[in-house]
Amino acid sequence: MTMLDDRTTAETTWPTAYPEGYAVVDVETTGLARDDRIISAAVYRLDAQGNVEDHWYTLVNPQRDPGPVWIHGLTSDMLQDAPLFKDIAEEFAGRLADRVLVAHNAMFDWQMIAREYARAAEAAPVRQRLCTIALSKELNLPLPNHKLESLAAHFGVVQQRAHHALDDARVLAEAFRPSLHAAARDGVRLPLLECRPLTEWSDSPVTPRIGRQASYGSGNSWRPSRKRPPCPHPNPGRFEDGKPLKQGMRIAFSGDTSVDRELLEDRAVEAGLHVATSVSRLTSLLVTNDPDSATSKTVKAKSFGTPVVDEAAFTHLLRDVAAADG
Repeated sequence: MTMLDDRTTAETTWPTAYPEGYAVVDVETTGLARDDRIISAAVYRLDAQGNVEDHWYTLVNPQRDPGPVWIHGLTSDMLQDAPLFKDIAEEFAGRLADRVLVAHNAMFDWQMIAREYARAAEAAPVRQRLCTIALSKELNLPLPNHKLESLAAHFGVVQQRAHHALDDARVLAEAFRPSLHAAARDGVRLPLLECRPLTEWSDSPVTPRIGRQASYGSGNSWRPSRKRPPCPHPNPGRFEDGKPLKQGMRIAFSGDTSVDRELLEDRAVEAGLHVATSVSRLTSLLVTNDPDSATSKTVKAKSFGTPVVDEAAFTHLLRDVAAADG
């Protein structure tokens, strides 16, 4: 019996302030930058108690390079005959309407969806979102990190195809239902956030691609350093192209990012990586969207031969960080 099949519930007074329905969403994308595109999307619609009503999945032609195929497995050939986002926008909207959008790192999924609707000169019918990372923190779940696989393992949910939108949405739906019931039982406030749809869109003159992307904002990336606990893992050395990140690697960031820098750093720390404030010979990887800039970090990275990737590639690498050597 799976989590979704189990309809047995304890005597719980269901909070009247809880939403009446949810849309558990996962999207795979060409990257994380402003001009990146959705290449597949899945939605599991749930009722007020988290029971599955139906599910839906589609590929989407991004009209550009699909990005890190080694992560999501979707090639240009597989996507060339897929519908454009504007062709699936109405059906997608129907599955989101009048529901709270639920996702793992919901800010990312919401931003990608909102941008796609803005390109299509429409607005996504979403008014609230719920991040299952935030919910797991509210519930004080004893997770080693906030990766989807850890949440799934906690509730005994088996992943079949990681980074496939339909399976990731299924896994999240199965893990969300017991989380929702635990919140209702204990009177936990759901961490709902407002969604403000984009109302207009203008394409960037530069087409970003994996390995090199346009910089964001003014280029002034100075910000005060943030005190973090020491990384518990030893530095395994430099990142190697084609291999996963490994816990303990020293990661430095330079320049503007499309996703809030502190969120990226928090995700890196939660994955067991060491966030460094400077570049040295011990730095495993530099993350920057503008590798040709003359910042001190990029100049040092070139002199030391430090590997460099952009934000989109780094975010996908974060999904599969290898455990530290025991």
